[in-house]
Amino acid sequence: MPVMPDIQTVLGFDYGEQRIGIAKGQTITGQASALTTLNAVKQKPDWVQIEKLIKEWQPDALIVGIPTYLDGKASEMTAKAERFSRQLEGRFQLPVYKVNESLSSFEAEEYLKESQKIHQHNKQEIDKIAAAIILQSWLEQNT
Repeated sequence: MPVMPDIQTVLGFDYGEQRIGIAKGQTITGQASALTTLNAVKQKPDWVQIEKLIKEWQPDALIVGIPTYLDGKASEMTAKAERFSRQLEGRFQLPVYKVNESLSSFEAEEYLKESQKIHQHNKQEIDKIAAAIILQSWLEQNT
């Protein structure tokens, strides 16, 4: 299902209770790249920083990774990520698209091992790269 022509800039989110990875992407190029990772504030999303990023990048849509078990069944985090996506939509009045994000953090960690030859995993890097993987997946399915 191709994206509507009015969607060009998108922000992708890898939701977690401790951190949220964020990526940016363009439907014109079909490319996503890691942007940043925000730490939770009292176990809640850092809405102030999310708002700043939305004002800075002015996305046409937001993409949220929804984690499920490998068999497709919902987990406890599935409901939390779904709630986060509804909060984003309510707060910022932007369309929010959801994409299955199974294994995105694992892929991000493997990418870091290979590309940067690191052995001490930096959770901040993993989360923002996971967001880029989620967003890239959405772009590939929708552009």
